[in-house]
Parts: sequence; C-alpha cells; structure tokens
Amino acid sequence: MPDAGGQSHKTDVIIIGGGPVGLFAVFELGLLGLAAHVVDILDRPGGQCAELYPEKAILDIPSRMKVNGQELTNDLMAQIAPFKPIFHFQQMAEKIERLDNSHWRMVTDIGTVIEAPVVVIAGGGGSFMPKKPKLERLEEFEGKSLFYAVRKMEQFRGKNVLIAGGGDSALDWTVNLNPVVAGMSLVHRRNEFRGVQATVDQMYALVKEGKVNLAIGDILRMNGENGQLRSVTLKSSEKGEFDVPCDAMLAFYGLTMKLGPIADWGINLENNRVPVSTESFETSTPGIFCIGDMCSYPGKLKLILSGFHESALMAHACFHYARPNQKLRFEHTTSSSAIQAKLGVS
Repeated sequence: MPDAGGQSHKTDVIIIGGGPVGLFAVFELGLLGLAAHVVDILDRPGGQCAELYPEKAILDIPSRMKVNGQELTNDLMAQIAPFKPIFHFQQMAEKIERLDNSHWRMVTDIGTVIEAPVVVIAGGGGSFMPKKPKLERLEEFEGKSLFYAVRKMEQFRGKNVLIAGGGDSALDWTVNLNPVVAGMSLVHRRNEFRGVQATVDQMYALVKEGKVNLAIGDILRMNGENGQLRSVTLKSSEKGEFDVPCDAMLAFYGLTMKLGPIADWGINLENNRVPVSTESFETSTPGIFCIGDMCSYPGKLKLILSGFHESALMAHACFHYARPNQKLRFEHTTSSSAIQAKLGVS
C-alpha cells in the first residue's frame, strides 16, 4: 500500500530502501510478526533492479535460472503482500532522532513522520538523486515550476505541463498525467525513446489524438519570472529555435547515486559504507541496522543473494528491540502451521 506523504505513522521497523533486499527484509520481519514501513526516493519498488536494468538478466538468484530485475521485483512484491507493508515512495528519509522511549522518529523530505523502535538501512549504494539539466536559472525555478518527480498528481491538475526526457519515467508520466492536465508537451532530443514499447505506443496515440505535443529538440533555456515558467526554448536542426509554452516542467534525465542524509546521522562510516556486526547486521548505533550493498564487513560481497541472507539475521536481531518482553520462537516455514497461515499456504 502506498502513502502520499505528510502523515504520521507508528510501526515496528522502518526500512530505508525498496530494492530487492529491502523487500525481502519485509518478508523476514513479517515471518516474526513484525510490521514494516518502506521509504524510497523512487516512484516504485525495485531499486536499481527495476530502475536501471528492469530487463537485464540476473543469473545468480537461487532456483532461478534467469530472472530480470522487474520480474524479481514483481515476485518479491507478491511474496510480501500477506504482510501488508506500507510504502512511502518518492520520499527521502531526511531526519532521524531518538525519542525518550528509545524509539526512532524519522521525518521524510515531504513531512511524513514515522516512529519505530528499529531502523533498517537497505539503500543499496545510496539514494537515487535526479540528474539535473545544465541550464541557466535552474535554481530559480526548482520546486516552484520545475520538478524532478511527481509527488502528487493533483499538483499538476489544470496546468500546462512540459515533460523532458525519453525514458520510462518521462513516458509513464506523459500517459498518467494526461487526464488531469490542461495541456501536455513531451520534449526529447530525438524521435527515439528508451521506454517500454507499450508505453511508447500509448504516448504516440495521445500525440495522434492531439492530447500531447511532441517536440523534438534540445532545451536551450527556461523563460519566466519569479520562479514561474511561461515557456521553454528549444533548438532543432529542422526548426531552429522555437518556444514551447508551459507553466510547469518535469525533467526526467535519469538518476545518480549519492549517500544522502544518512551520512549525517552519526553512524560510523568507512569509505561511504556502513560497518556492521555480522551476527546481527547492527550498526555502531543501537537500533539501526544495515543490509545490502551499503553495509560493510570482512568478506562482504555485493550480491542480492548476500543481502537476502543478511535480511534473515537482521530480522531476528530486530525482534528483540520491537518485542523486548517476548521470547523469539524460531520456526521453519516448511513445518510451521502459523507461518503457513500467514502466507495463505496450506
């Protein structure tokens, strides 16, 4: 279940990162009766797998001869569905503080507040940050009429929106935002797109219906005053310089990886990685754990399957924080009727 942001929540475990390791952590925690909220800066689950190589074959997932990033993500989402995790997409875990009750209070960059006794960092190589266009006056428009993600569709209702980019995000939002906007332009430097063919076909259908203005060219400059766009100037070999009117722009030029606010949380770091105990995958800060590519320990291998193993040990250590007055009862999924009931397996 997704969350639109700006709300307050309490849960057992906050997971930062919705890639394969973060998703499998939901499963391992769920087996122990622990609920999880997942925070991710992307607009969908899957992390690097779904965003950077959704169709690339992964060959070292146990029992799977071949699986691509999107298939693995879909299967993990189906596996954790019985535990009903709450997802906070397109949000960055910005601030964290310890409360008097020893719980953690996390605040995202759009004001969502989550309280839990345990925080698990499963952010892969760090937070995905948008690549910004090299244009003058960029900061003047950012956050006012220039955006790098769609946090709430209602924000763009009735606006004349220009979307820049040629990948999945640009195409997806061209299609999905179309019903709510007053006008829509899609700008790309060439008439070839990198997205899923079905979405490309949908976009061209909207162009044919007159619902999308497809403009081919390079963006030269943004035009407007006081942070409010009125148009964008493009240049193409065929038309020279020309303006495309808009009062909001979404720039989808891809993503880059940065460590993000985690670097300021007081956790010990070594070469931008988080050292952990291999018994529990707990960091130097009690109650904060780290699994997946971001954690560091002797012999660490940056593999998804390693992250799955780390998730299991982490979950058992988390139980003692989340349920300090209960005894952990270890059960195998093959023989536990209680676990099988949770999963809907007879």
